[in-house]
Amino acid sequence: MKSIADYVALEPKYYQAVLDNYQTLFADHIDLSQIKQLNAIVIFATGSSANAAYGARPIMSELLKIPVYIEDPSMAANYLHYNDPNTLYFAISQGGESYSTIHLVEQFIHHNKTIYSLTSNPQSPLYQVSNHVLSMGMPIEEMPYVSAGYSITILDLILISLIIGQKTETINQAKFDDYMHQIKTITQLLPLVIERSQAWVNRLEDQYNQAQRVIMIGYGATYGVAREGETKFTETVRNTALGKELEEYMHGPYLGLHSDDHIIFIEPQGKLAQRAESLKVFLNQYVKNVVTIYAHQQDNLTENDLCLGVSCDERLTSLFMTIPIHLLSYQVSQLKGHNLEKSTYPEFDEITKSKIKRVRA
Repeated sequence: MKSIADYVALEPKYYQAVLDNYQTLFADHIDLSQIKQLNAIVIFATGSSANAAYGARPIMSELLKIPVYIEDPSMAANYLHYNDPNTLYFAISQGGESYSTIHLVEQFIHHNKTIYSLTSNPQSPLYQVSNHVLSMGMPIEEMPYVSAGYSITILDLILISLIIGQKTETINQAKFDDYMHQIKTITQLLPLVIERSQAWVNRLEDQYNQAQRVIMIGYGATYGVAREGETKFTETVRNTALGKELEEYMHGPYLGLHSDDHIIFIEPQGKLAQRAESLKVFLNQYVKNVVTIYAHQQDNLTENDLCLGVSCDERLTSLFMTIPIHLLSYQVSQLKGHNLEKSTYPEFDEITKSKIKRVRA
């Protein structure tokens, strides 16, 4: 079975495959003929799929000039109502086995509402119950703790938004070409990002192996990266991890600060960069281990900071800034001796039925 690191190494190849086929994957399947004026997009997802949606959300909203909402499928299916015919609905489950997502899609179809399901598994229950399926454009990820699939979900959502923007004439050709050029440049630079990330992880893995708690802080597109950091570090390292939005952390969670916390800022060098710097000034008075991962070059680096060397729109940084976080989580999990090919609690799915392996008869 491939490891998380193996799948991270495959991301340049997977990105290029999606870019080569995005028209066939998405443009030919998204029908806006019944929508008079697009009011909003609602994305239903959990776990890494939700984290990816948060990573894509700022650029989606910027491109389409509409709000983009991310909802928990269980909450939506059991307690909320969606009746706007001018809203586009998407359900994401890479493996296509998430009970709550499948249940939600079934409800939409039962009420004759359109919802697009994004998955990589054509044999999955989600694929089989859906009436509008979008393929992620990558093979099924064998590793249960997804990395490449998370990243591809972000790319897919951005490309879907570019396509919708063309269909609704929200995006002109010049803007479309500019963003496509930036995405292609990021794809070309992914091997360099992986190389720099790997060197950074190799330097710091022992330190994070000793960490009692890791807090990751992002804003804009990197809020999704911080959330994914919490998810992956918790899943693989099996230690306390938190992923917070910058202002969210500043409004309460900072009061639970411990002097031995390890804090990672995921800095897209965007609108809130100065706010993040102010928070670091405060944190450095009380915490020894504060580091920053920067999207591109930065002056006044600390010894353990990381520059990934990619200049782009801050809203595209989620396409590559999770790479060092995924690699760090993986390598620390290996230092701790965790076998990621085996479930820690094999009875969990059997008891909770959180995953559906086949369509109910």
